[in-house]
Amino acid sequence: MTKGGRTMAWTWRYLDADGADRTDEGLPAESFTSRGDAESWMGENWQELAEGGVVRVVLSEDGGEAYTMSLEPTG
Repeated sequence: MTKGGRTMAWTWRYLDADGADRTDEGLPAESFTSRGDAESWMGENWQELAEGGVVRVVLSEDGGEAYTMSLEPTG
């Protein structure tokens, strides 16, 4: 998707149990051109992130938060 002639970027931020941002701590930093691509990537990589101490992720589009999702098991 483009806005004003530029491509929109979808990115993930990674949060630990205390809510601290872990994005810059050697975890994968990917940028996606569509929400679907970003969500597919997360579906393939969430377990590795959870094993690295990430408990929540935040999907953003050009810096604006789309939603937050838990990586913790339910039940």
